[in-house]
Amino acid sequence: MAYQYITTPIYYVNGSPHIGHAHTSIMGDILKRYHLMHGEPTLYSTGTDEHGQKIQQVIEASGMEAEDFLAVQAGRFQELFDRCNVSYDIFVRTTHESHKRIVQEVLQKLYREGLIRKKEYTGLYCVGCEQFKMEAELDDQGRCRDHLTVPQKQTETNYFFALEPHRQWLIDWLTADDTLIRPDNYRREILGMLTEPLDDLCISRPRSRVWHGIVLPFDPNFVSYVWFDALLNYTSNIGMYHHPDFDRWWSNVTHIMAKDIIKTHIIYWPIMLRAAGFNPPKRYRIHGYWVAEGGQKMSKSLGNVVDPSQVIDAFGVDALRYYLAKTMGGNDAQISMELIRAVYNTDLANNIGNLHSRVVKFVTKRCDNRVPAPEAVHPDDQQLQESVARTCREIVDTIDLITLPDTVKSLVHTADTMNTYYNDMEPWKRVKDPSQTDRFLSICYVMLDCLRMFFQAARPIIPESSDKALVSIGADPVPDIPIAWQPKPGSLVPGAPMGETDALFPRID
Repeated sequence: MAYQYITTPIYYVNGSPHIGHAHTSIMGDILKRYHLMHGEPTLYSTGTDEHGQKIQQVIEASGMEAEDFLAVQAGRFQELFDRCNVSYDIFVRTTHESHKRIVQEVLQKLYREGLIRKKEYTGLYCVGCEQFKMEAELDDQGRCRDHLTVPQKQTETNYFFALEPHRQWLIDWLTADDTLIRPDNYRREILGMLTEPLDDLCISRPRSRVWHGIVLPFDPNFVSYVWFDALLNYTSNIGMYHHPDFDRWWSNVTHIMAKDIIKTHIIYWPIMLRAAGFNPPKRYRIHGYWVAEGGQKMSKSLGNVVDPSQVIDAFGVDALRYYLAKTMGGNDAQISMELIRAVYNTDLANNIGNLHSRVVKFVTKRCDNRVPAPEAVHPDDQQLQESVARTCREIVDTIDLITLPDTVKSLVHTADTMNTYYNDMEPWKRVKDPSQTDRFLSICYVMLDCLRMFFQAARPIIPESSDKALVSIGADPVPDIPIAWQPKPGSLVPGAPMGETDALFPRID
């Protein structure tokens, strides 16, 4: 039995949670739910990054005590993830004492082993990235490509950690496993960065400039560089150095992130782990950015920002989860309220929701609110059962976040197939002919049984609606525990009472 550990980046609390945060954490939740359906114990971590210079700046501007400000901001992220039905096991806050203690232990170990040294450095510092930038990383106007601001030239005495001695090891690690990073173009991008020697990593900030951070255990005049602090959360969460189950979880970790932080997570982080005595992550899954309709960058001034809470208010949480899963693979994708509305009406209301509604309402009315009990399943109906079972089994077995749009496409195609079969079989005509009773009952039973398998396979993506659908057809929801799920055609219990038949996805015009 494989233990699975899923991590997302921890999000800066200097602003409000947005669609990018919702997307990454929802993807982690979808992956967790599919692992549980494989019978694999799964631990899922997401949360907030609460140290560093730019967070210090917003704390000072707020006029609040740091602890109070951070509690409010972390609560906003937690509230959004709860609304998005994200079933995290660990909600990270880097201001927790247990995390601070482990960061200091790692720093002390590296310092004791002579891997950290103090020196003066002059460089171009981007406050937004909280990183020193090479000139090659700037645009033709000398600006940070992510924040479009000109980095400040700074000369400081700080502590540094050497990356270059690990460069060849990192190259070998990246080239040894072609499933490590998906999509693969991001691996090629990182390998391109490794063609030149790596500069030493500045791992501290003077407390005279940045007071909001974890104090270095070997020099109280400095705090830890925010990335050196944040990148250790994934291991501190599961008891790095201290917990007997650490290796069980860490041996099979999947890290999900957006493309803007691949340098820190695929160069700095593995080297830090190696120096600290740990293996690097097992796999990375990387996605692009959300952009406004037409490919335009989202901007409050343009009025094209998509607020995940507004989407949930307008269409429901499963509509948001479904759109994100359907639309984003590894590259940038477009989002707007109108695009979400169009997908909602086409896929959820007119197809999946309509299929559920018309079958369940008809069977409920004609079979006295109970699952039909045919004498035998007709061979033609059995073929549909077996086809739906195969597709649902493939969906659960082959799940990968980068191919999640293909998974959604398979679900839609399955719903199309079921709709077509139901139309062709015309049970509303057969019910009027006593000689067709057995076939009528077979058709109705098989349609409900196929809906059972369909919504069980779709549940990681649309959990709230799937549970409603399963109850409506007299089936039990899939529990959120490790359970080796099998479609098993014919598992729906004949004669079981059926539940409410409310529309899952009412059309929104």
